[in-house]
Amino acid sequence: MKIRQKKSKRIQKLKRSSGLYIAPSFLGVLLFFLLPFLVIIYYSMVDNPISGNFVFLDNYKMVLRNAAFQTAVKNTAVFSALSVPLAVLLSLLLAIVLEAKLPFRSQFRTFFLSPMMVPVASIVLIWQVLFHYNGAVNEVLVALGGEKIDWMKSEYSIVVIVLLFLWKNLGYNMILFMAALASIPKDILEVARLESATPLQTFFYIKARYLSSTVMFVTIMSLISSFKIFREVYLLTTDYPYDSIYMLQHYMNNKFRNLDYQTLSAAAILMSLVMIVIIGLLFFVENRFGKDVEG
Repeated sequence: MKIRQKKSKRIQKLKRSSGLYIAPSFLGVLLFFLLPFLVIIYYSMVDNPISGNFVFLDNYKMVLRNAAFQTAVKNTAVFSALSVPLAVLLSLLLAIVLEAKLPFRSQFRTFFLSPMMVPVASIVLIWQVLFHYNGAVNEVLVALGGEKIDWMKSEYSIVVIVLLFLWKNLGYNMILFMAALASIPKDILEVARLESATPLQTFFYIKARYLSSTVMFVTIMSLISSFKIFREVYLLTTDYPYDSIYMLQHYMNNKFRNLDYQTLSAAAILMSLVMIVIIGLLFFVENRFGKDVEG
């Protein structure tokens, strides 16, 4: 009996000490994440933060009917639909290529990792030099017999932003895939080779299953990065860019500058809900596809 009591007291003491260690992190999350999120929900349901008159879903209806918001949603969806799959597939392809013993492999890897060490302003400056109306790309087009294109004020502007996004993010994704490929059990790959499996069969039936969790992580990180492309677009085009690259962050930034907190909060909540649904679907797909590997 005494042994049980001592053991029970020891467990209780351990729980109290664990709670004390966790308390600072819990308070930090509560203070800097949960409470601001609740404040945003409150702002999204009042006419303005000063009077605080409750309007329920009127702000959400107003945001959904706003033409600028609709344009921003469409452009952000198009950009994410183009850039995220390309970022995942190209980085995976690069990782597979670098997995082979190729000459100049270190230099090739450094080339794709270098954007991670360059400040955003410097990257934007490079893109301005390349895609300015009198820039390097147009000089090449003219030399080849083509005509100059005003890249940032035409439908081609989305292509410029996608290229910028890929150049900036491929290196990080590539390193993640290289680490995942290196962690695949070598004995399973050896068995596949002895069974005369082709490289495609080895990839789709073995490597792809072990890469499923990494694919999901890279997809989520690329999706989040695609929603943060505002910095680069803003530095390239300021507040009001060409229509095809007017993103959700532009809409929210302009609402913030106008102190329209209730509309800004409603748009932020809608954006959060969409992100939760997309990430939830990704987790569901990864769980269905990769559960046999985890098991």
